[in-house]
Amino acid sequence: MTEITPSSGIEAARHGWRAKCLQRLIRMDLPVPKTVALPVEAVRAIAAGTPPDTRKLAGHFGPTPLMAVRSSPANPEWGGPNTVLNVGMNAERHAELTASHGAAFADAVYLGFVQAYAINVARLDPDMFSDEPSPTALAAALAAYEAEMDEEFPQSAAQQLSEVLRSMARAWEGTTARLLRQAKGAPADAALGLLVQEMVQMVGPGLAGFGTIQLVDAVTGAPQVTGRFRGQKPADRKAEETLYLVRDKRGASLEEAKPEIFADLQRHCAAAREKLREEMQIEFALENGALKIIDAVKVSRSSRAAVRIAVGLARDGIISREEALLRVQPRALSELLHYQVDPRVERDRLARGIPASPGGASGRIVFTAADAQTAASQGEACILVRRETAPEDIRGMHAAVAVLTERGGITSHAAVIARGLGLPCIVGASDLKLNLRDKVIITPDGRTLREGDKITVDGTSGEILAGEAAMLEPALDEYFTTLLHWADNVRDIGVRANADTPDDARTARMFEAEGIGLCRTEHMFFDEDRLTVMREMIFADTAKDRKVALDRLLPMQRADFIALFDIMAGLPVCIRLFDPPLHEFLPQDREGMRELAEALDKPLSDVTRRVEALSEFNPMLGMRGVRLGVTVPEIYEMQARAIFEATVEARRRGAEVVPEVMIPLVSAMREVELVKNRIDAVAAAVRNELKCDFDFKLGVMVETPRAALRAGDIAEHAAFLSFGTNDLTQMTYGLSRDDAGRFMSTYVNQGVFAEDPFHVLDAEGVGELLLIGCERARGARADLTLSVCGEHGGNPESIAFCRKAGVDYVSCSPFRVPVARLAAAHLALTEPKSL
Repeated sequence: MTEITPSSGIEAARHGWRAKCLQRLIRMDLPVPKTVALPVEAVRAIAAGTPPDTRKLAGHFGPTPLMAVRSSPANPEWGGPNTVLNVGMNAERHAELTASHGAAFADAVYLGFVQAYAINVARLDPDMFSDEPSPTALAAALAAYEAEMDEEFPQSAAQQLSEVLRSMARAWEGTTARLLRQAKGAPADAALGLLVQEMVQMVGPGLAGFGTIQLVDAVTGAPQVTGRFRGQKPADRKAEETLYLVRDKRGASLEEAKPEIFADLQRHCAAAREKLREEMQIEFALENGALKIIDAVKVSRSSRAAVRIAVGLARDGIISREEALLRVQPRALSELLHYQVDPRVERDRLARGIPASPGGASGRIVFTAADAQTAASQGEACILVRRETAPEDIRGMHAAVAVLTERGGITSHAAVIARGLGLPCIVGASDLKLNLRDKVIITPDGRTLREGDKITVDGTSGEILAGEAAMLEPALDEYFTTLLHWADNVRDIGVRANADTPDDARTARMFEAEGIGLCRTEHMFFDEDRLTVMREMIFADTAKDRKVALDRLLPMQRADFIALFDIMAGLPVCIRLFDPPLHEFLPQDREGMRELAEALDKPLSDVTRRVEALSEFNPMLGMRGVRLGVTVPEIYEMQARAIFEATVEARRRGAEVVPEVMIPLVSAMREVELVKNRIDAVAAAVRNELKCDFDFKLGVMVETPRAALRAGDIAEHAAFLSFGTNDLTQMTYGLSRDDAGRFMSTYVNQGVFAEDPFHVLDAEGVGELLLIGCERARGARADLTLSVCGEHGGNPESIAFCRKAGVDYVSCSPFRVPVARLAAAHLALTEPKSL
């Protein structure tokens, strides 16, 4: 055992973080009560049944000591046994306090210790020791203890201390405690130190009591004196009162009662911030007007507060910029980009699902995309509730403030689109029972929700809440921007955004993406005016008739690409040619088919036959991607022409645009050759017609295992390869990303998969294919650009693998770009680059 002094040999590894922190406070000449530290080896010996000399230990604190015993693990995040106060309290001290401060005060102090000792040390039934202070409560508690233990309550301070130390040491070694701290990242052999501290006698007649103070707001990180002081009123009133720290019209404050103490506390907080290199909350006590600093802990903080605090410490020269970057977890940035449900408000939880896109929003329930558009046109916030979304729901998603689906997983349609739009989204809320015919939702506890009822979607936590919740605004302030600029200065892998529309592109620019890594052109066809023309093309019987319809789509696509090029202002734009199967553009219900027959002036039977003819058993493995480009080449030719004509227009406006054209779902080199020949021909035609030269890059999206294995052959015809890890994962595992949510949690819980492979890149399987593809492609063409453009591109663990694999950049949803930028900076600062 070692008394903590400025020069004693206190080590965080042996004595714990709290012991080292107290020593630093003592070195700063703060009034810290006498404290003795027990190292980890002593605590382990106590747990094994070898107690220390507690008589000698208690003797450090005088002949009749009162002590507090505190835990001191190596890492404060690991938790530890609760503090036990007033060890040494007995009948003799009770009599002394009765004489000096009255029976009520003495009874309350003694009763509190008896209750804590009985419950936490003797492990007696808490219900037997839950009485509030009263003239008879102390006697009843002592009698209950004696009846249960067959002995009087211990009166020896040494005996009490010995039992408290033994209880805390064994509690740390318990199975439940071990599992809880391992869940927080603690090693199996994590050690605990214990501290025995002189108990501050929070008695008067001067101001006395206990409190905490910090100089920043825990939610926003803004400068603000925060805390409370619970003071002991004069003895004749025998009661406690809570004081505000700063002047407050609602009641008395410490600043008014003791301005010199308040000033000392602020000064001590500022000194601790500088010396301990952290915003600290100070725990203090007053004994007859004299200040004692009992402890200091890192201020608990929200994600937005963490950013502001880290940047503020670096700006003040207290920590380096690199350390500031490492103090903010990349995933925490997601909470700053969106409105968030205020963590300080009470929650009436209806159900829980998979948090697929962060943020919070409140609105009225709607069940169809059309109803969402109607609500938006009337200026009413709505939440789109579906079993699962389909491409035709995109318009409704644009109109809604949040999306909730009964089915789906982290990379289902709803999740991917919502992240791209920055919409809060919860998927896989299977506890909810949807009755779409009656437009009713039944919650797990039997409540009924109807269309028009207000709910709140918390896409950060996955909770669906009743009613309208208070929100925190996004925190895209100077601290957020500054931190990300510091990240850009150190990261060594590029970050682009997946952007399908001009709005997406503007979001990507706002978050300072280095270009567009994936533009899914099919999403441009779901606007109502284009959808009809697209359906006309699908119903065309000949290539000539298809071309007529596509010629009507051409100017629309060209305008889209011109807008993208203008917004990106010369940054690279990678455009994926048409990918989904054609059936996605056709209605699946009879009412929709009837409306389509009216729009096309065709018999309903013709529409029904065409829909049936295009249906596939497994459309995700059917006529989609490059297979459409080979069998219906007019579609890709129209898109290529739109891209090249937009390129010429952008060049005339002064932007140096080199579009990147990407072929999806390739599995064979010959597919690339066929499409490349047609696109080259379109480029030559546009150059001749418009009398303007331009460059472009043709690349391939590697989404099939065969494409990864044959990447060397494919690279001979491509300027870049982009690994679409969503589909590559789907095909490698033989899993449907839309349906896997039904059983994924069971698989992860039972250890079949370490993580959801659609959420964190599977390094052993999919990652192996990615490595093979990169190696073989670079072996064929050393100057080839390699990227990853699936949703894994915004996942910090997956970025780490991609970086080591030699990928040039990752691309992710616009709202995940800040996360990827910071994650890449963390990796550059902490990990070597090559595998």
